[in-house]
Amino acid sequence: MSDNVVHVNQDSFQKTVVDSQKPVLVDFWAEWCGPCKMVAPVIDELAGEYKDKAGFAKINVDENPHLASQFGVMSIPTIMIFKNGKPEQQVIGYKSKSDLKKLLESVLSK
Repeated sequence: MSDNVVHVNQDSFQKTVVDSQKPVLVDFWAEWCGPCKMVAPVIDELAGEYKDKAGFAKINVDENPHLASQFGVMSIPTIMIFKNGKPEQQVIGYKSKSDLKKLLESVLSK
């Protein structure tokens, strides 16, 4: 995992995601999820490319079911981009780097 991606739990969610000055891409995932493992390196790459413009976080839904439930995560991977503490964009399932880049750019350009 990239140094630019942080693991977040209930205790650190507020500080890392909600209070962030930059948009934050949050990956809801689980250890047993195949598509989650496929999208992880894509998120790591994006975290390197966008480290000055956005934050990147991962939330393990098995360890943090309350956060998954709070944001209505029913399937994983679910990727949400938070801006000003609120979800702005959401996609479910494996997405390509170019798809995730478009999603990020749509939030960054607002």
